[in-house]
Amino acid sequence: MKRKMLCMAAMGLIALGSYAQQTTTTVNAGRTTFGVRAGVNFQNITGNDASDDELENDLATGFHVGVNAEIPVGTGFYLQPGVLYSTKGANWSNGSKVKVNYLEVPVNFVYKPTLGTGNLLLGFGPYVAFGMGGKAEDANGNVANVVFNNELDVTEPDAQFRPIDAGGNLLAGYEFGNKFSVQLNAQLGLVNINPETGANDRARWRNTGWGLSLGYRF
Repeated sequence: MKRKMLCMAAMGLIALGSYAQQTTTTVNAGRTTFGVRAGVNFQNITGNDASDDELENDLATGFHVGVNAEIPVGTGFYLQPGVLYSTKGANWSNGSKVKVNYLEVPVNFVYKPTLGTGNLLLGFGPYVAFGMGGKAEDANGNVANVVFNNELDVTEPDAQFRPIDAGGNLLAGYEFGNKFSVQLNAQLGLVNINPETGANDRARWRNTGWGLSLGYRF
């Protein structure tokens, strides 16, 4: 299943890049470029528990690293699809903690007006992410793997999450004249990531957080 998800993400990026090569000359005098980006995540799992009480977790530190394409769609406007490896999670109020690894596919719409010798970066867009593993640790230091199920498997001893996350991104930053950039990212998950446990289960967990990243365009 993971191989199929990886193939789908790669095919999507290739298709968008191919489309850009066909349309760049007619839409904008610019050209499609590619870039790399890496940085730190400050993530949390928010929402409600099974009793409908609000979760009171603390931020967990993770990282993200990946590549993107930047496709001109108008003067100063770009479509920016990408593929990131990103770690999310939370420090639970009971002393346990969890890190969940995702292959994330954002598609952001970015505005890059000239500012000084570089460009201001302002953008937003959706993302979809596919679970790739992770670790959970309870308050006593016992470690378990993260596995992915849409419905809770009561025979499974490891920590369980749904395999797909999705939501929205916001970004702001600055791209210097030497093609390096610094960027502030905010993310809001919009789907429930905890497995279904029954008709009376009111638990709704969502990935939320922000991060800082450095990038370079080729």
